[in-house]
Amino acid sequence: MRVAVNARFLLAGRLEGIGRFSHETLSRLVKAKPDWEFIFIFDRPYDKQFIYGPNVIPVVIGPQARHPLLFWWWFEISLPKVFKKYKADIFFSPDGYLSLKSNIPQIPVFHDLAFEHYPEGVSKANLWHYKYFFPRYARKASQILAVSQATKDDIQKLYHIPDDKIKVINNAASDIFKKLDANQISETRKKYTNSNPYFLYVGAIHPRKNLVNLLLAFDYYHKQNYNSNYKLVIAGRKAWKNKLIEELYHTLDCKEHIIFTGRLDDSELANIAASAIALCYLSLFEGFGIPIIEAMQCGVPVVTSNISSMPEVAGGAALLANPLSPTEICKCMQQISSDENLRFELIQKGFENVKRYSWDVAVMKIIEALENRNS
Repeated sequence: MRVAVNARFLLAGRLEGIGRFSHETLSRLVKAKPDWEFIFIFDRPYDKQFIYGPNVIPVVIGPQARHPLLFWWWFEISLPKVFKKYKADIFFSPDGYLSLKSNIPQIPVFHDLAFEHYPEGVSKANLWHYKYFFPRYARKASQILAVSQATKDDIQKLYHIPDDKIKVINNAASDIFKKLDANQISETRKKYTNSNPYFLYVGAIHPRKNLVNLLLAFDYYHKQNYNSNYKLVIAGRKAWKNKLIEELYHTLDCKEHIIFTGRLDDSELANIAASAIALCYLSLFEGFGIPIIEAMQCGVPVVTSNISSMPEVAGGAALLANPLSPTEICKCMQQISSDENLRFELIQKGFENVKRYSWDVAVMKIIEALENRNS
């Protein structure tokens, strides 16, 4: 079988949510099916690390698809030509985009429909594109793979897609996320927080990630614990519409205790995750929320939102808080920093919870979907 693959999120040094999913699943898929041919289609020069085996044919086509008009051109004009040239049997798209112009079977992975719930979080041009195309992608797809039950429910409710057309395929944590010994934790804390313990946020700096309420919660925490040496480390790149977050930061009494690392490479991110006192992931909406299970795999307690997919992913192994309530988030921070028994309990539950998630299982489900493309 010849499988055309949307590989445009395989970007060296910049593997975030969809890119990480693409890397972890495609690297295993290529090895699991050595008798299949994979046409990896990139929208820019690619790094050779992403050519996972001799059965991968890399193809670069333009234009670079990072704007609605260019999305349309790449998927509707450029991609069908590749399908025809390489006689592809099926198209697999880890980022959810499909080609409406092509009639070959197509299977997307839908990570979330955040734009339907928080339209203010994207530009007007992107919002129009998403709202026009994604319902059509859902109808066009031979099957849909959703990264959580919450996302599946969203697709069914908003786009009226039959239940049996959507299969849940969870994310997992990379093997680099693991528990560190005391010396490694000490070295990491020395590097980032002058050896002080810290709460951690991982992800883009973006309104939907709810950093405003996390910052307010941390400010309340420090007002209640005047002599606390606890820090808040924010590990992630600046995304879109973060002016309000920047303005709030400069008004906080505790701002000297807040550290912005910017984007970190994988090894540094794993170290900083495993050295935290807790992950605080209070997003307003997530299709999955990989940092939750990355932290649990590192043996780190988690505080996360009590809405969207996050309780599903946390599996009863995290403290849940109303993400719109800084005082409730602060209470969870207080509990974790002061109660050693609670931390131990959450860590043990976290280790059990992450056993539910496996990239190998995810790949088995992808293979099943590709093999049953016409059913």
